[in-house]
Amino acid sequence: MQNRSRLTKGLIQVYTGNGKGKTTSALGLCFRAAGHGLRSFIIQFMKGQIVYGELNSAKLMNGLITIEQMGRPDFVSKQNPERIDIEMAQDALRLAEKIIKSGEYDIVVLDEVNVAADFNLIDKNEVIRILKERPENVEVILTGRYAPQEFLDIADLVSEVREIKHYYSKGIDARDGIER
Repeated sequence: MQNRSRLTKGLIQVYTGNGKGKTTSALGLCFRAAGHGLRSFIIQFMKGQIVYGELNSAKLMNGLITIEQMGRPDFVSKQNPERIDIEMAQDALRLAEKIIKSGEYDIVVLDEVNVAADFNLIDKNEVIRILKERPENVEVILTGRYAPQEFLDIADLVSEVREIKHYYSKGIDARDGIER
């Protein structure tokens, strides 16, 4: 690996709440980190086969930002998730553990992991174990609504994004470059 900047102390951040901007905040942090030569790996739980703008942008970052989608594009039922959704979320968590423990990345974003835990697709205690066992120079960001209290307790930073007003209520759908 080439000589590059590294974090000396990685922390745990949680971005949660019912407002728009949690994933965008995590992506912004990764973009900022890339400007300092830091490498980020983003695992998108419950997001798959949808072409989000960040997938194309990450390809332009010369390997400093990697994104892996781990899910179907379909709605996941909290009360009755399909087996495939559970399997894909658990695959994502296994990948997260491998990437975090590798120490090859300075920042690892577990995008929508809070929702996956709330929907019982993954065991939140497994997430906690992985966070506790991570190398000390790896920063981990957990995003998504419904962050379990255990995630809030272990975090060094918690930001809540609260919706005050949203244009969806006016019938404006998701737009390329803004929501996807």
